[in-house]
Amino acid sequence: MDSVVTNEILARHTALIVVDLMPRVVERDLGPHLGADIVARTSRLVAAFRRAGGAIVLIRAERPGVAEQPPGGEFVPELRPEPGDITVVKRTVGAFYGTGLAEQLRERGVDKVVMTGIATTMGVESTARAAADHGFKVVFAADAMSGLTAQEHEHALTVVLPRFGEVLTTDEVLDRLH
Repeated sequence: MDSVVTNEILARHTALIVVDLMPRVVERDLGPHLGADIVARTSRLVAAFRRAGGAIVLIRAERPGVAEQPPGGEFVPELRPEPGDITVVKRTVGAFYGTGLAEQLRERGVDKVVMTGIATTMGVESTARAAADHGFKVVFAADAMSGLTAQEHEHALTVVLPRFGEVLTTDEVLDRLH
């Protein structure tokens, strides 16, 4: 019975962290998943987390020290923030440094995060490492993220990310979400 409980993803204690799904990132040539497919899978997760009462964290990047940000730096239309969502503007690779994200998650009683976004080996991995450093359990929705190449994505999923958390598919996350 204990193994069933530990495999559950309890929405009230979990945040879905969506990394860098902005038009200028989603429209790039990615591997192995297209940006549109990442957005579609992440949208399914966002809808399920909202229905179940989980926290949604939407992250976008801004380049530090520039007068004007490049176009396409807003959230994709399918993933615009709603009231109650946490939004983070990061100016580093990961989303925890200098943003107060860990404190906002703790205030909501979050002890686990589910990661999605682009790029697997950049913003997603950096944010996940910091989440683990802050004591959060980490789950990766492997097909709701993509690398810049299929090779780097697969290496991350099979070698690096399992050291920081559990690697699941979108459907597996949805099946475990309560």
